[in-house]
Amino acid sequence: MIKEAIGTGATLEEAKEAALRELNAPEEADVKYEVLERPKSKVLGIFGGSPAKVKAFYEYEDDPFAKAKDYILNILKNLGIEEAEISVEADEEDVRFSIECGDDYGSVIGRRGETLDAIQYLTRLVINRGSEDYKRVSINVGNYREKRENTLRSLARKNAAKVRKYGRNVVLEPMNPYERRIIHTTVQEIEGVTSHSVGSDGDRKVVITLEEGVKPTNGGYNKGGRGGYNKGGYNKGGYRGNRGGRRYNDNAEASSDAPARAPRSDSAGASLYGKIEINK
Repeated sequence: MIKEAIGTGATLEEAKEAALRELNAPEEADVKYEVLERPKSKVLGIFGGSPAKVKAFYEYEDDPFAKAKDYILNILKNLGIEEAEISVEADEEDVRFSIECGDDYGSVIGRRGETLDAIQYLTRLVINRGSEDYKRVSINVGNYREKRENTLRSLARKNAAKVRKYGRNVVLEPMNPYERRIIHTTVQEIEGVTSHSVGSDGDRKVVITLEEGVKPTNGGYNKGGRGGYNKGGYNKGGYRGNRGGRRYNDNAEASSDAPARAPRSDSAGASLYGKIEINK
């Protein structure tokens, strides 16, 4: 695209300078000039005469995401970050913003990424407002998304292993759609377990369970667990379980074909992941 401005002056040089001021081009712009009218002197110093008129112009690439970038920069300034650079990668469906602001990105990320997710949501509204072509928007800062993805994958594998071993459902804390998708994808790679989401809106969470027909690898008992068996198949010295329950002693051995314990409810098996530390 071309941006242009017209200036006038008593001489061509003055008209050129006036056009350049009006154009307000960036330093790196390749500004060109076109003389529209040359100055004409007055006849006998009294009649007629006209000033010079010059057009200044330069070509530039239209940035369809300039408004969104300015919007993000304004948010960052309100968070106390004056110096930041934003780069954009986009295709037909996705727009990816990357923020560089030195080592001061903790306030941009917020607790468990909540601030960054909020900025991402608002930016998505800015980009898709009045547009017929909806685009997904993601914002990253300081490689936070990559670190978060690695943490979520580790969380999924760890809890899937527990489900596979003990047969108890595990309920993770609420996550946004992007994070839930990472959990589901990771669980799909692990044999014998599956996952689904429950809840609604901001309270939607992932539940990891055994696949139908799959038995837990330890037969459904926790070592030394409440109501279970310790190594060797008994609790040394004997104890009484739940009030009125069965009594075990040194001579009572666990049956090798004891039925697997039914999985506990989702809420009972809840496992929450903690705050992610950001390495600066």
